[in-house]
Parts: sequence; C-alpha cells; structure tokens
Amino acid sequence: MQRSEMTIESQAINYKIGNERLISVTEKAARKLASLLEEKGKPEGALRLAVIGGGCSGLQYVMDLVDGPKEKDILVPTSNVRLVVDPKSALFVSGSVLDYSEDLQKGGFKVTNPNAVAHCSCGESFAV
Repeated sequence: MQRSEMTIESQAINYKIGNERLISVTEKAARKLASLLEEKGKPEGALRLAVIGGGCSGLQYVMDLVDGPKEKDILVPTSNVRLVVDPKSALFVSGSVLDYSEDLQKGGFKVTNPNAVAHCSCGESFAV
C-alpha cells in the first residue's frame, strides 16, 4: 500500500491507499454508490465500511457516506468510486466484495466476506 496525504482545512491527513485485494466493488454497487454520492452533493466522497461488535453472530457492518478518509484510514479507489476502511475493520474485510441488490426484502449494499465462518439468519451479522 502507498501512503498519501489529503489536505482539509490546512491539516494533512495521513492515510494509506489500498487496492481491490482489500475490497472490490461490483459494477452494480459502483453505479449505486456514485448515484448516492451525487444525490448528496458529494461526488468526490466515499463509502466508509466499518466492522463493529454486535448482531446475532458477534460482528456487523456499518456503512456511511463520508467526504473522504480520516487519519490512518485505508482509501480504496475502485470501479470509479472510493471506499474508506479503518485499519481494524480492514483485518475483517480483506478479500471481500461489495455488491448492491434492489431486492425488496433484503435489498441494499451487501458484503460477501471470505473470512466469515458464520452468518446469522437475518444476514446482518457475521463471525470470523
């Protein structure tokens, strides 16, 4: 990974540049993310993917639209969009694929994670 710096309000933010080995994005997910960022007036923004404790299986994903990376984050530019992952979450999502589904019941962004050994029946949490 490369190191990079981004200047926001005269402060340099140190973050790393990752690649699709950390997380890749399907074409469907990239189109939806680009559309959402445009809608929110943040076309240069990113999707933050984090892993937190919780859910039936012990860990769950949290996603949010952000302006860009924070200190020590990993920025993954992929499929003409940008993902941001903190170093701790990166340990859990390495090799994952972000997809998007328009399914009425379980639609939205979904993470397919090769590190997950168990999922709950609701599909919202996982274990490694």
